[in-house]
Amino acid sequence: MIKEGRLGKYMVPDKAFTHGGKFHSDDVFSAALLMYMNPDIVIERGFEVPEDYDGLVFDIGGGSFDHHQKDARKRENGNPYAAFGLLWERYGAQILGEDDARYLDEHMIEPMDLSDNTGCENAMAELISTFNPSWDSPRNKEDAFFEAVFFAKTILKKKFDQILGSQRAEVVVKKALEKAKRRVLILSEFAPWKKTVKGTDVLFVVFPSYRGGFCAQAVPDPEHENELILPFPESWRGAGKETLREVSGIHTLDFCHNSGFLLAGRRFDDIMQACYKTMELAGYEV
Repeated sequence: MIKEGRLGKYMVPDKAFTHGGKFHSDDVFSAALLMYMNPDIVIERGFEVPEDYDGLVFDIGGGSFDHHQKDARKRENGNPYAAFGLLWERYGAQILGEDDARYLDEHMIEPMDLSDNTGCENAMAELISTFNPSWDSPRNKEDAFFEAVFFAKTILKKKFDQILGSQRAEVVVKKALEKAKRRVLILSEFAPWKKTVKGTDVLFVVFPSYRGGFCAQAVPDPEHENELILPFPESWRGAGKETLREVSGIHTLDFCHNSGFLLAGRRFDDIMQACYKTMELAGYEV
């Protein structure tokens, strides 16, 4: 049972215990997650949980956050949990919300859990394993463990920041969608838009370029993520600046990506004109 001391907003205690010896992505990312939620937590390692231990125990001891016992839990799809997945199930929604916590589990955590349980290949698991000292290294294993933990914590923090930023962007993009006209969405500054725009009738998204001027991006096809609903014209793609201006008839355009997904130019009105012209050439009503 966890003793209730200073638990913080995530209700994480000030100490935790995991197994010693060789470490894996499972216990390393578990420790990183706990340190993210409670920077003051002290994580101890050993080969037997101390008697009457009043902290959080993970990846050892057969408790709620272990997966080595016979009755270890599995996900609904049959894939087994490891300690990281069990901790994420408990705390993930508090950090990211239900939907994004589920997404991160499916795309990052579950594959690592599967690797820990079955030995199947996983790039992140293999990367973390390289932090273990080699068999003839004099390096202290505890130092190596915490080096790996701080590396994993950096990855988690950046991933969380990215997802939370996307959540903030969703609010901005939804407001812009309310004002969108003629199948072009205009953003006053770039914000991640693909998730929110997906399934709408928008064909192009226009926003200020970091390099000056403006950009327009074609919206991906919701049924075929690697394809665009309407790419910019074939004759514009990959053309040099002078050729692009000549064939488009728009004299402030600077660049059109070879795949037709991105257009850049100096003037907002001309970027908008390029979007409408692309629609006209493809037979869309403008």
